[in-house]
Amino acid sequence: MLYARRGFSRSLWGFIGSRRSRGAWSRALKHKFVVGENVYFTASNIARPAAGGIYEIIRLLPTDGADCQYRIKSTSEAFERVAKESQLTVC
Repeated sequence: MLYARRGFSRSLWGFIGSRRSRGAWSRALKHKFVVGENVYFTASNIARPAAGGIYEIIRLLPTDGADCQYRIKSTSEAFERVAKESQLTVC
């Protein structure tokens, strides 16, 4: 069997491909905001300082562990930022 040669046990391979596991993953990785939505960005003090304020969601990015990420842009800045979902709130 192909899965046995790649180091997967039959029971693990069965769980990964099951409908139950796909549903759990899709619920856990959904983004809260959509492209074009305006959000309020709160920068963390530990990381690089950034201007808080209203930003527009430009692009949905892959997750970073348990937190979804977004590319955001402010009308007052010429560049885009990457923000975690925990740093964003609905306007």
